[in-house]
Amino acid sequence: MRQLVRTARLVVIGGGISYRALFNWTTPSMFIGTLLVGPVLQLLFFVHLGRQLHVADDRFYLLGNAVLASSTACVYGGTMAVANERRYGTLGAVLLSPRRRAPLWFGRALPYVLNGLLVSGFTLAVAALVLGLPVPADSVPQIAAVLVAAAAACSAFGLALGALGLRFRDVFLVSNVAASVLLLLTGANVPRATLPPWMWTAGEALPLTHAAAAARQAAAGQGLDTGLLGAELAVGAGYLLLAVLLLSLFERGSRRRATLDVL
Repeated sequence: MRQLVRTARLVVIGGGISYRALFNWTTPSMFIGTLLVGPVLQLLFFVHLGRQLHVADDRFYLLGNAVLASSTACVYGGTMAVANERRYGTLGAVLLSPRRRAPLWFGRALPYVLNGLLVSGFTLAVAALVLGLPVPADSVPQIAAVLVAAAAACSAFGLALGALGLRFRDVFLVSNVAASVLLLLTGANVPRATLPPWMWTAGEALPLTHAAAAARQAAAGQGLDTGLLGAELAVGAGYLLLAVLLLSLFERGSRRRATLDVL
């Protein structure tokens, strides 16, 4: 029991301290403009583009972008949670810590799950209030569960990308490409039925794909599809495992070469 409490403290308190120390949105105006206004503008753009092209109805874009909104906080946040340790010269202290690595890195990603959930919830609220998205009251808990799963999976994806920051100098190039891939292949703004087979298959292995489909079903009154929710969680667990393996591999390599900066 005592070990469980220590692990929980490491995850929650350690993750909170890391978030405060490494968070790059230095002012409230930057936080609001980047994480709240940006996704809303993207939502409005795709809704009006969809109306002009008659590809899908408003509900498709409103719910898809509400789910996708978490990617800004989670992908870039998860990446910064690791890469910024190197950027700010604190990586050596982290790697020299006697603490177990998995809880340490899980704690780094946890605040960004909450961040992503906040952004998705805000975007969904704007969609409901400003653009008239009808959301049945009994569907709200189901959509909330989907958004939590989406934010968790996307944060794990960002953490795996952050692990690459221990090898690549410009890890944000990887993050920018990943964000574009999520925009295109997850079905948030492009109906997946219109994609080539290889793109459809690639989308199955990405976070947010199954969450977007589950959110649309829940908002339509069809209930929570536990299969889609489980698939989203499975994708997130896969990326979390990949992140831990990559971080462990790169740490062992840095110790072997006596380069804790992992240059």
